[in-house]
Amino acid sequence: MRTSIRRSRRLGALAAVAALTTGLLAGCAKDSGGSSDTSGGGGGKGTTTITLGLFGTMGFKEAGLYTDYEKLHPGISIQENVIEKNENYYPALVNHLTTNSGLQDVQAVEVGNIAEVVQTQAAKLEDLSKVAGVAKSNWLDWKWQQATTKDGQTVGLGTDIGPMAICYRKDMFKAAGLPTDRDQVSKLWAGDWSKLVSTGEQYQKKAPKGTTFMDSPGGLLNAILSSASQKFYDSSGKVVYKTNPAVRSAFDLTAKAAKEGLLQSQTQFQPGWDQLISNSKFASVACPPWMLGYIKGKSKADAAGQWDVAQAPQSGNWGGTFLAVPKSGKHVTEAEKFVAWLTAPAQQAKLFAVQGSFPSAPPAYAMSQVTGAKNQMTGDAPIGAIFAQAAKSIPSQPIGPKDQIIQQGLTDNGVFLVTQGKTAADAWNTAVKTIDNNLEQ
Repeated sequence: MRTSIRRSRRLGALAAVAALTTGLLAGCAKDSGGSSDTSGGGGGKGTTTITLGLFGTMGFKEAGLYTDYEKLHPGISIQENVIEKNENYYPALVNHLTTNSGLQDVQAVEVGNIAEVVQTQAAKLEDLSKVAGVAKSNWLDWKWQQATTKDGQTVGLGTDIGPMAICYRKDMFKAAGLPTDRDQVSKLWAGDWSKLVSTGEQYQKKAPKGTTFMDSPGGLLNAILSSASQKFYDSSGKVVYKTNPAVRSAFDLTAKAAKEGLLQSQTQFQPGWDQLISNSKFASVACPPWMLGYIKGKSKADAAGQWDVAQAPQSGNWGGTFLAVPKSGKHVTEAEKFVAWLTAPAQQAKLFAVQGSFPSAPPAYAMSQVTGAKNQMTGDAPIGAIFAQAAKSIPSQPIGPKDQIIQQGLTDNGVFLVTQGKTAADAWNTAVKTIDNNLEQ
């Protein structure tokens, strides 16, 4: 599926598929097919109904969390109202916030939109840092800061994150003469993205026919950029993508890999890319936890157990969501208490065990639902521990309101063009022109 940008975990039903097909052995979930402008809750008969506005399948209902809360609070019923795609959900949310009408008691905000909400809509939202039971220490520092204004108001509590790893095919690595043990594979590129590309060059020399080292230009560029301490905006909110050396370095390294034929000429989450997964046409992919679910959903049966997970050269994040409480909601106090409970470490751990949404709460990383997690595609790989290690090293990266526009320009109108024969310099110039036009600069 293609949405306004694919780098974000739930910019549509993509993450619904991912979460529901993750197949965690710690508590497998069945795919309910996603949601589209539907409503439903835990089925409670309480006298007070807390409503949630969500996008995609965030998994709270599927993990039984609504039912759990209703049992703890007999007077409460939970109802979610879901729009399938964030590209449809978010504009409506902005309109409701602007007019201060039509809002649910709880509203989800995707990470790609949180900066804009913090900057322009904070006055319409409750400060959740003041809610009883909410402690900043229960979240990764950077996750907490993403939803916090300069004067200290926290407008959203984090649910999941997408710590980045590299998922790879053990059978294809072996055929190309590369090691297959995840620790040895991690050492091949530890600390340096250029070493990852060098590994790709080794792979390509003996690659199984018709395969490439990695899946796509967009996937590699996104992974590299996610690990930078600064990307498209500086800490003051200024757009700096053209002058930030980390961006140009990531672009040029990805272009090099594309020119050398290490990447497939496909765009992620498009039908052609799905076919690459089905036909086992690439050996590795930048991989947050939810990607394993997507891979499972698009793979043939014989791919199960052939994948493994190595640490990325440098840690980064791909995705995540927040829950906010509008001041104009019908049940503000009850909604605040519910959101505090729903995003607490124990509930985040359960959500991961059932749905594959990785916690943004470090205390959850020591819980059995995380430490004991396995995945059908990766066999005995301790995926919970692997992704927890990556999560602890994710940099605190400034994000801006137009991150998605810039990211998409650099990929679809940039590095992808190198696979079509353009030089890196020409591709960069095309990307910059497209981005600046979209930013009206």
